[in-house]
Amino acid sequence: MVKADKNIIRSFLVLTYIVIISMLIFLISSAFTYLNTGADRSKMLHTEVKKAEVYLPKMSWTNDGNEGRKLDAQTLLKIENDYLDAWYVKQVAYKTNQTTGIDDYYTESARKNIVDFIRENQQQNIVVDATTLSHQPNIEFFSADGQLIVLKDENVVEYKQLYKDGKFIMETTEVANYKAVLLLEDGFWRVRHLVKESVKSIVESSETKAVSNLNMKGINYYPQATPWDMFGDQFDIGIIQKDFDLMKDAGFNTIRIFVPYEDFGKSNVKEEKLQKVAQVLDAAETKKLQVVLTLFDFYGNYEVLDWTLTQRHAETIVSEFKNHQAILAWDLKNEPNLDFESRGKENVLAWLDKMISLVKSIDKQHFVTIGWSNTESAHLLQNKLDFVSFHYYNAAADFAQSYTNLKSKINDKPILLGEFGQSSYGGFWRPFAGSEKKQATYYQEMKSILKAENISYLAWTLYDFEDIPSSVVGSRPWRTNPQKKFGIIDTDGKKKAAFEFVVE
Repeated sequence: MVKADKNIIRSFLVLTYIVIISMLIFLISSAFTYLNTGADRSKMLHTEVKKAEVYLPKMSWTNDGNEGRKLDAQTLLKIENDYLDAWYVKQVAYKTNQTTGIDDYYTESARKNIVDFIRENQQQNIVVDATTLSHQPNIEFFSADGQLIVLKDENVVEYKQLYKDGKFIMETTEVANYKAVLLLEDGFWRVRHLVKESVKSIVESSETKAVSNLNMKGINYYPQATPWDMFGDQFDIGIIQKDFDLMKDAGFNTIRIFVPYEDFGKSNVKEEKLQKVAQVLDAAETKKLQVVLTLFDFYGNYEVLDWTLTQRHAETIVSEFKNHQAILAWDLKNEPNLDFESRGKENVLAWLDKMISLVKSIDKQHFVTIGWSNTESAHLLQNKLDFVSFHYYNAAADFAQSYTNLKSKINDKPILLGEFGQSSYGGFWRPFAGSEKKQATYYQEMKSILKAENISYLAWTLYDFEDIPSSVVGSRPWRTNPQKKFGIIDTDGKKKAAFEFVVE
């Protein structure tokens, strides 16, 4: 028995020894492998501040000054990415007053000015929130060994906001020329020098198109089965064409449709989405329906460093359809004033101001407007818009006074009532508040005023809906149920009493 115990103990000790030796061998071999493998540069960098899909100013390369070694397309793309990375991390550093990522994109000599600037701002409690919107770079010299680049970057459009002690102080838009020297280190281009050679302030044009009479009599439109998801997986152009027949026969001449920002791919607009929009516009043109296309729905960021992404989104869509005969106007953003409190009025208005300029620079034919949620905000930015658009969901009896108040603030601009309507819901969550009869009375009263004042209008909306996405008004039944009943056609396809007062 004693001998058996000794054998068991001996076996256990041998097994333990083998396990320990095996672990030591594994650890030593892993360390040896690591020490003999080049460090992964992508893991060394602060990847959380890299440019990918967060910083996309418009780049227009020229190549008339390059001396030395010639560049291929792949090398040029690499230079562009690293150069914009450097701009991006600098903007983040100025906004946060932290130097995160600076070491990865600037050499030691170039970092000094940035660090000194941040230190001074920290002492004075100043924050600079900035972005560049466009660059026109040119490689003036590329060394024969491929290690050094002299780059001239002209007409760099820079937008900056200045905050002190957390309060907005001022904003400025400048056009500057830069000279940069970049060094290739560890496979990445780092900025050695970045010197501003000249700068001037921009006075942006407020030129607008003359609009004698809008003459819109129309409706905001979603297919009944796919509200707020018109261009999704259930897209059916056949259903949309039948709806256009119905609207045209009813006497409408204009529709308003919406592009959801994230669903369309944000800065990288999906080709299949553009194809669906094209089908809708073609169908509208066939029926001679004018289209007001809202470029940004379900967007609410407005952060300055997000601007380049939204500009690429707008640029893609407007460039694609600027010559389409069905387009009447671009509605830049649906109800942006609802974001004033949460995002800051200055931020929202600055974003809109730059977006107006961008769209007008691409499309010089069609009108540009903004779909404000009420009459109180609708006068804002009017000098840059071609016509004013507002929404109204209050009592019909109060509309005339609200409209008069708005007109007193508008300097000779046409005005569109871009959304109005009343829900026919009068169920458990809002007992006796609404009915089809009350909805019809509302439209009858509104149409009387609109006709007397010759006001163009787009009603909300063609159909009642079975379901409302939670992203629209949340999921609380006292909000979703009324939203389902704003249509002039019910869920069974029957025209409601309001139908005859909305159409001509």
